[in-house]
Amino acid sequence: MTTTLPYFLAGNYAPVAEELTAHDLPVTGAVPPELSGWYLRNGPNPHDAAAGHWFFGDGMIHGVRLAGGRAVSYRNRWVRTSTSADDTRATGPYGESLAAGPANTHVVRHAGRLLALVESSYPYEITTELETVGSYDFGGRLRTAMTAHPKTCPTTGELHFFGCSRHAPFLTYHRADAAGQLVVSRPVEVPASTMMHDFSLTAGHVVFLDLPVVLTGTPPGPGRMPYRWDDTYQARVGVLRRDDPHGRVRWLDVNPCYVFHTLNAYDDEHGRIVLHVLRYLRRFDDEQSGHPHAATLWRWTVDLAAGRVHEQQLDRRASSPHRRPQGRPPRRPRPHHHRRGRRSARRDHPLRPADRCGHQPRVRRRPRARRAASYPPTTPRRPRLAGQLCLQPSHRHQRPGRSGRRPAGGRAGGSGAPAGQGAVRLPRQLVPGPT
Repeated sequence: MTTTLPYFLAGNYAPVAEELTAHDLPVTGAVPPELSGWYLRNGPNPHDAAAGHWFFGDGMIHGVRLAGGRAVSYRNRWVRTSTSADDTRATGPYGESLAAGPANTHVVRHAGRLLALVESSYPYEITTELETVGSYDFGGRLRTAMTAHPKTCPTTGELHFFGCSRHAPFLTYHRADAAGQLVVSRPVEVPASTMMHDFSLTAGHVVFLDLPVVLTGTPPGPGRMPYRWDDTYQARVGVLRRDDPHGRVRWLDVNPCYVFHTLNAYDDEHGRIVLHVLRYLRRFDDEQSGHPHAATLWRWTVDLAAGRVHEQQLDRRASSPHRRPQGRPPRRPRPHHHRRGRRSARRDHPLRPADRCGHQPRVRRRPRARRAASYPPTTPRRPRLAGQLCLQPSHRHQRPGRSGRRPAGGRAGGSGAPAGQGAVRLPRQLVPGPT
């Protein structure tokens, strides 16, 4: 009898079984000598390859060190936390101890410290050699969990983040200064404990996303998260002025939806707050069937003077977050388009907001005129920039449904990138087998 593994345990999602260190990695092409430092990634990596959900599993940090035009070294290490996240003991959002978390979602650097993060507990500090130091609570000042997606202000160097709890206060806002001292911790009143995974930061505001994915009161079944979609919970965004961190949070309603990740946010010249978010129509109502609802790119314009949020869809297709320093306007505020060949509509045509029931209205378009020559039109693929890295493999970090595709830059286990494109070959022990 053949056992079919879940998609998050197979192919490029398959857990990495070994901790390795390799030096002087072969490079096809050239790495720009100006590019120097660590390229780090974190993600769930179950020890026994039997996790019940793709969010479960202890964190593993992968790092490639670049210096002087060379790929100097590669190493990967588990984040050695005080608990194992490979079984049902870790299915709850917050453990009995805030130090008991898998640290498997993100890795950030602030005030000279490297922190591995998960939103259910304290961060874990790691060294530059990726060895685990231990849980970090900002010198005893942090009394809540810490989001996996904090925001660093590019101007002040401050680290802004929040923590959620299953008990009131359900949400707490925190701020650490550029030296790493926790200087602000204040509760934010919300009616229930929701899955607040991300938030936004501008030059003048902090924006919270209070959306209708609510913590359930009963333990979940095996392989399930303890959250469920709640049609009765009002979706809304909360705005806090950065110059008054203990002041009033102003809440404005939005259409029912869920947002795992934000892209950018900034204050425009009219005093409005512009957010770019990856919006799901619904989440956590049928997650056992996989990923039935794809995220699409939306722009939310928060008009505090008018007391409303204008919601505008920018793209029909699923998008992956491409983050940049928060709080500054984008140079080219438009979605990325990768589609080739015949296009059925203008990709920069913004769609009208969904109605209150969540159904997307159809958009009327002008008929396209046929071209006498070179039909259908083709859009050439943008060439890779000289020296752009192609780090391989990217297991456990690709989108669902991509486990059978080759990594960018060539076949799995080899570079395949043309000369001058800087593909870095990782140790072959990390290359997944055929799927």
